[in-house]
Formats: sequence, C-alpha cells, structure tokens
Amino acid sequence: MAENQTVVEASVVKKESPLPSPAPEIIRQTTILHPVTASGVGLHTGASVNLTFMPAPENHGYQFKRIDLPGQPVVEADVDNVTDTDRGTTISKNGARISTIEHVLAALAGMEIDNVLMEIDGPEVPIMDGSSKPFIDLLEKAGIQEQREERRYYMLSENITYEDPKRKTEMLAVPSEDFRITVMVDYNSDLLGTQHATLYNIGEFKNEISDCRTFCFLHELEMLLDNNLIKGGDINNAIVVVDKPVSQQRLDHLAKIFNKEKVTAERGFLNNVKLHFQNEPARHKLLDIVGDLALVGAPLKGHILAARPGHVANVEFARKIKDLMKRDRFREKSPRVDLNAKPIYDINGIMKFLPHRAPFLFVDKILELSDRHVVGLKNVTMNEWFFPGHFPGAPVMPGVIQIEAMAQVGGILVLNTVPDPENYLTYFMKIDNTRFRDMVMPGDTIVFHLELISPIRRGICHMRGKAYVGDKVVMESEMMAQIVRRDKKKSIEAS
Repeated sequence: MAENQTVVEASVVKKESPLPSPAPEIIRQTTILHPVTASGVGLHTGASVNLTFMPAPENHGYQFKRIDLPGQPVVEADVDNVTDTDRGTTISKNGARISTIEHVLAALAGMEIDNVLMEIDGPEVPIMDGSSKPFIDLLEKAGIQEQREERRYYMLSENITYEDPKRKTEMLAVPSEDFRITVMVDYNSDLLGTQHATLYNIGEFKNEISDCRTFCFLHELEMLLDNNLIKGGDINNAIVVVDKPVSQQRLDHLAKIFNKEKVTAERGFLNNVKLHFQNEPARHKLLDIVGDLALVGAPLKGHILAARPGHVANVEFARKIKDLMKRDRFREKSPRVDLNAKPIYDINGIMKFLPHRAPFLFVDKILELSDRHVVGLKNVTMNEWFFPGHFPGAPVMPGVIQIEAMAQVGGILVLNTVPDPENYLTYFMKIDNTRFRDMVMPGDTIVFHLELISPIRRGICHMRGKAYVGDKVVMESEMMAQIVRRDKKKSIEAS
C-alpha cells in the first residue's frame, strides 16, 4: 500500500615483508533445497492464492509462473516487464500479470537467494502480514542450496540520480563496495514526523527490516475501501495511521467492513497496533526499495539514498540502473592493479620460481600474491614465435598458449608455499570449464587473476582463473596443478 600487498624482493627465500591482503572470497549462487508454499489473499484483488517457491538452476534469476493460466506462462521478475506501479509493483508478459511482487522479491534479495521459480495460481502475491517476514520464514524452512556458478554482482560505475518534483522524491546511487540503503520519509504528519532508516549491508535485512509492515493513513484506507481497491485488505496486514480524531460511527463502520467486533483508534494506530520499530514506516519504505531494485536482475553494490521514495520512483530508478548495466554490457571488472607499479616479481624473479624458459615462458610480471590468490601479466607482442603460424595475416594468440600462461601464473601461487621453489617442477593434473570469450592479439596486455577453490594440500593446487584484456574477460578456466620435487621425479623415472 504505502509504500594489505606482499612486497617480496626478487629473492626466492626471503619473505619478511608483511603478508598481502587475502583474496576475495568466492561467493556462489544459491537456490532453495525444497519447495515451500505461501497461501493467503491478494491485498487488492482479495483472491485466495498459493505461491510455491521452487528450486531453480544457476543464472535463472527470479521468475513467476502463472499455473492457473493456459500454457502456464512465465514472467521474469525484470524491470523491463513492469507495467504498473500503482499501490504496488506489477509485472506482465505474454498475457500473464502478477501484482504486489515487491515484498516477496525483498525476501529473496534479503536472503541472498539468486535463483527461484515461483509458481502462483492467481494474479497477485499473497499479502500475508504486509511484510517480508512470512516469506523469509518459509525460505528458511526450505533450506538454502549453494550452487556451482559464481554470483555476479553489479557494482555501480558512476553516480545515478532521479528526481520527481511532484512527489518531492529524490534518489541517488553512488559506487560502494557494499549494498547499502539510507531512506528518509516525511508525510507532514505530527504523528509520524520525519523518519530515517538505514540498511548498512544486506545481512541486516532479516532482523532489521523484513518484519516491517506496509502502512497507510486512515483517510487513504477509507478511499481505497470506498472504491473497492483493497478487497483483501485487513487491519492485520497493514499499519493504519490515524492522525486525526475519528468518530465512533466511523470506527463501527470499519469494524463491520473488517468483520471485527470492535475497532479502536487510540495512540495513533488503528486497533492499537504495536510497532515493531519506532520508525517502522521508514523501514518498510526501505524494504520496498530492496524488492523493487531486485528487478534489475543482479545483486547490487552501491549506496542508495532515497528521500520520500515510492514504487514509481523505485522502478524508474531501477530502470536507470538497468540502462547503465546494459551500457556497460554487464562487463566484469579486471583486478584493480597498477600496471606501472613495481611488481612483486619481475621476469628475473619469475625465472627463480618457474623452470620454464623462452620461448615457453609466458609470464612477464607477478603483480599480486597471497596465500589464496595471484595476479600475473603477459604483454603480447607481434614477435611471439607462434604468430607466424597462427595465423599469417591475422595473428591470434592460440587458446592453448593462454591456458599455459594462466597455468604458469598459478604455478607461482603453489610454488610460493615452499621455501625452495627452484627445486620443484609443476605439472597439470586437470583442466575444467574452460571458455574462450574473445580474441587476444598483438598489442594486448593480458592480466591473469587466479584464486584457490580449495586449500593447497600436499602440493596440489585447485584454482579458478580469469584472463582480462582491459575490463574484458577473454578466457576463464578451472585447473588443478601439482608441484613435485626434482629429485623425486628422477627417482620415479629411474624406477
């Protein structure tokens, strides 16, 4: 209704510098383990409806399926499918319409669940108690399943602004390492006053925001009732603010409408509703923003500041974010490294680690190195030995050479765990999930970023890597390598 870098010298053994910052944790996509169903009535339609959350595969996102309609059409929860923002957010596609989706999307986003199919047998999501908490309780009951694919965040690359002078709404998004929201609401009400609410990170959503209910003023409620616009309305699924004196006759009329013996309007809220938080209305506005911004199709990293927001503004703001995503083509950002800074290891330091030599040494610099990750660089020039044969007149770096280069960078990571790397050799054990996403040509600088999938054990290193040219991913792969002492190799060969 209402809405730290190791500065390791080129010495192999000496490692007295401070430890580098740990590699970022790999965050994978999630879905639910088991189906669960929420049943209730739609706030506006009054129709009884069942909403069943179903597990979904990686990169599925949030989708609704109208199982009560012929062909069971599917509607993606995408801002491009929003068709109405009057008293809630509605999406439509292929003749199917689903209304009041913001609270359930907020629950999914707040629980950091990436992929879910929602089967619904009516045109509107059940209102439940007017918050996201009932949905969160069900999702926790369903259980969360980690999936194989890495979660892909969209980090804002620039400021985004939105303003609606008529509604006195202002919204601003600024780049940030986390998803954070700050909200201010002011309804010119002595009872509510000016309220603020802040979500410092998405992990706070469940306990600080999810149980905050939708609200409206009594005069708005009466108008909606008179126009038959909230057929599923009940004093148990919304906070009704009473900021003016109400006659007993009006209270009796409301009691009859809501099928209650008695309705009261003391302390400013219909039926003396006790607020979960003093600023519950502002927190619910924040909840709506979380739900509506889930329509951009990816979890965000940015700080959202909103003054007097509503569904119209939320959705228009989401459109602006989606447009920026489209402009950026949702490109993955390369590691933030200074290519002109002194490397951890230059080519001389690398050759004290790796046994490879020209023309089969494909690493020029090591820019970052920790116990969990490594970043290396190769400058691709026309003088490479493979270009005259691949291909004459149209030189392209062979994919197998890219894999070898990435493996050599990964070899530095595993060799860094022993005090005498010059006495070890590195060998491939496995290569999986390799994708070549763009061509690498003379003049390009490839930055390889690899991080551990699991801890290094007995000289075996399982890593995931991506190769970047600028901000563009040109290759990615998972690989397993093992280091073996040279004397051990000789003994094996002798046997």
